Amino acid sequence: MWLKGPELCLSLLFIASYFTNKYVLSVLKFTYPTIFQGWQTFVGSLLLQIAWKLGRVEMRSNVLWSAKVSWIPGALLFVGNIYAGSRALSKLPIPFFLLLQNTSEVVASIFLKITRKEKYSLTKFLSVVLVLIAAVSLPLNDPQGDKFLLHKFDSGGYFWAAIHCVCAGGCKVFQKLRSYSLSDVEQQYLNYLYSVVILMLTAHPSGDAFGALAFPFLSSYRFHSSCCASAILGVSLMLVSVKMKSYLSTVQYDMWMLLTKVLAALLSLVVFETLLNVSTSCCLMLGVLGEALLVYAERNGAEMKG
Repeated sequence: MWLKGPELCLSLLFIASYFTNKYVLSVLKFTYPTIFQGWQTFVGSLLLQIAWKLGRVEMRSNVLWSAKVSWIPGALLFVGNIYAGSRALSKLPIPFFLLLQNTSEVVASIFLKITRKEKYSLTKFLSVVLVLIAAVSLPLNDPQGDKFLLHKFDSGGYFWAAIHCVCAGGCKVFQKLRSYSLSDVEQQYLNYLYSVVILMLTAHPSGDAFGALAFPFLSSYRFHSSCCASAILGVSLMLVSVKMKSYLSTVQYDMWMLLTKVLAALLSLVVFETLLNVSTSCCLMLGVLGEALLVYAERNGAEMKG
């Protein structure tokens, strides 16, 4: 596949976005997801609104208005997805988080198989099994859970990662089962708008509003610049992804995303402190193999349909 600007831009934005979020959540320890994600979705909706008015993105006001009520379930799943994802990423290394995130595809595939009675090829079935084995084995072999480090081990990251994967998988199923005329940008715009309202309303009951006021780096330029960067990178990543999907096939896009995730995981080992052992390393490689087989199965399926 010939490399073009959007492909390289997507990889850079993906890595920069995850690294910036990880820095804010784990290094600076700003663990107030309703505030952090509320800020990101507010900036995202604002930038999309500006881009829309300037004619840089295409959105249809009549379609957005007609879908505002019927899209509420999808928006709720999106809020659960980003909230739980923020919680999980604050506690888990990036390679672990990316591996567990792959199970969202498994959740979506299983649900669609039940509802639509879709048939799996042997390759796709094997890929699902490998991803599940890797995801289940990872917390059992996490070196943080070693008996000598048990007091430092926080299993909450895996709990929130599970919720994140269920919500992310639910989002994918909702988009496939409901026939909407909304484009990807229009869907994300509605998700942003609903998220701002929901997260704003839950900031006080969750205690995040008062907790954020006591954050020690609240006036630090590092905190301000990182939060601004995370919000801008997030919406930029979404727009570049949409552009890539417009001229790449689903299989080509998935292949490039797989390579990007592997690169992000490897680089994170250098940038952030990560405890690894032989077992967790095998889990990570097994997860990559499972995702690669899933892409291969999708490619074969596309060729058969063609």
